[in-house]
Amino acid sequence: MTKTELVDYVAEQAEMSKAEASRAVDAVFAGITKGLIDEGEVNIIGFGKFSKKERPEREGINPATKETITIPAKNVASFKAGSKLKDAIQ
Repeated sequence: MTKTELVDYVAEQAEMSKAEASRAVDAVFAGITKGLIDEGEVNIIGFGKFSKKERPEREGINPATKETITIPAKNVASFKAGSKLKDAIQ
């Protein structure tokens, strides 16, 4: 499902215009992003938990030159499905 398809679905289910649904979907994404930045996690009971995890610095190999390189540490987003979501997709 693409973002456009999600907006269409929200508009239909909530009986609102596509413009309103688009703003609502954007607001949800912005809220999740803000929660990850400010608190490091967003927990939506039954749906799942978004969390920020630090990936440590590690060694890698440049495939073009076969030289060893250092891949810097960075933060990544992680998602763990909740019980209701797990049950729904089985």
